[in-house]
Amino acid sequence: MVAPQLAAVVSKLQTLSTSDHASVVSMNIFVALLCACIVIGHLLEENRWMNESITALVIGLCTGVIILLTSRGKSSHLLVFSEDLFFIYLLPPIIFNAGFQVKKKQFFHNFITIMLFGAVGTLISCTIISLGVIQFFKEMDIGSLDIGDYLAIGAIFAATDSVCTLQVLNQDETPLLYSLVFGEGVVNDATSVVLFNAIQSFDLTNINPRIALEFIGSFFYLFLTSTFLGVIVGLVSAYIIKTLYFGRHSTDREFALMLLMAYLSYILAELFYLSGILTVFFCGIVMSHYTWHNVTESSRVTTKHAFATMSFVAETFIFLYVGMDALDIEKWRFVSDSPGTSVAVSSVLLALLMAGRAAFVFPLSFLSNLAKKSASEKISFRQQIIIWWAGLMRGAVSMALAYNQFTRLGHTQLRANAIMITSTITIVLFSTVVFGIMTKPLIRFLLPHSKVTTSMLSDPSTPKSVTVPLLGSGQDSFEDGLGGIPRPSSIRALLTTPTHTVHHYWRKFDNAFMRPVFGGRGFVPFVPGSPTERSEHNEPQWQ
Repeated sequence: MVAPQLAAVVSKLQTLSTSDHASVVSMNIFVALLCACIVIGHLLEENRWMNESITALVIGLCTGVIILLTSRGKSSHLLVFSEDLFFIYLLPPIIFNAGFQVKKKQFFHNFITIMLFGAVGTLISCTIISLGVIQFFKEMDIGSLDIGDYLAIGAIFAATDSVCTLQVLNQDETPLLYSLVFGEGVVNDATSVVLFNAIQSFDLTNINPRIALEFIGSFFYLFLTSTFLGVIVGLVSAYIIKTLYFGRHSTDREFALMLLMAYLSYILAELFYLSGILTVFFCGIVMSHYTWHNVTESSRVTTKHAFATMSFVAETFIFLYVGMDALDIEKWRFVSDSPGTSVAVSSVLLALLMAGRAAFVFPLSFLSNLAKKSASEKISFRQQIIIWWAGLMRGAVSMALAYNQFTRLGHTQLRANAIMITSTITIVLFSTVVFGIMTKPLIRFLLPHSKVTTSMLSDPSTPKSVTVPLLGSGQDSFEDGLGGIPRPSSIRALLTTPTHTVHHYWRKFDNAFMRPVFGGRGFVPFVPGSPTERSEHNEPQWQ
């Protein structure tokens, strides 16, 4: 009796050992591919057609082909896609770094327009895509989809990915355009995820006015509470570091506390079923405005480089995996008997997302221009085209939401679900590669005065960079020019220039109440012999 049991235990241990070894081999190959993406992306940096996202996708596709050949058509990827891997580990550093490096003055100066595009625009786009798929998919033989699936498709394809456009825009030469594209991209992702979660949490089989009102209320509740939670966690981190001043002991503690508090904001949002994207984004904004100024010089250098590096590696990881997963034979096997249907579904979805984007970019730009008196602040028609183009690309968020809706642990056994997954993969690849390749020439054509060069790809003020001038004494930070609005030089200027702005009142409130409590530039704790002592004499001391 004992011998068979021992044999079974040994067999199980051998199986586990083999499985662990296979995982180690897979991770080794994947890390090597990440290194290859970084090196090849650097070598192709001056290529007018390629960028880092496309490079990672192409390398992923080539790797998938090699794995398919070596496995004789059984598999094309090294790792099984997991929504938890994406939403818990990969997305937070990307969104946090976006908030940490955003030029706050530009972002909040254009806040109303950004919210129009990112929130209202996403709702319009989601509505048009959902109505379109309800109309067209019922006439196609794709399987059984219910009303929840159709609404989820709208949320999935309303999520934009403007990485390619941001890589060739310069926020110093085109601050308005960069601010709108960047801000809308982050708010759009958050809105899409909040909308997707709200759709999943409601019983949509019997839609009535009460259900619709509850849905809208739930959406705004998630939006506001998620933002509030991010702000609170950011302020708590600033208060702790300012009060205890960890710099007297260790830079490692300062960086570790900032990193863990940022991640804690995201995990808390997920714990309370809020939007982690919105929470960690606003946590990043608050940390860059208060917490970052409360730490030592070495901690400032460490944090801005570390956060940017983690974001860069996470983005590369996502695009590499999407490229490999595009050749997953299991999903394509379900649509191999009717390739025409799969092509038709992808074409309809692509046309709907282009129409849905145009339906809000141009009308909302018109409304935004009506509220602006200065011609320099208005969005020109050429800029509107670039904003429309920037949102046509779909990326990792769309992939993750599609997997969440139409698969279980990365696998699907239903034809309709497989068609939706393969169509999502097709649109992500097509939009990223084709639209991404055409981005630089389009911007050159529409904005000839903006020199699109490789220096922009490593420009200090872009989200891809590891240098963050907005966190220092740059002219675009919240802290510059405490004198408020300049004195008008003529009657006409007096009539067209407001005497006070929201930004002016915010700075007065910030300097009088917020910074004395939570720290920030001009309120850095002074400790003799500390690394901040040198900067103390150079910092303006606000009274």
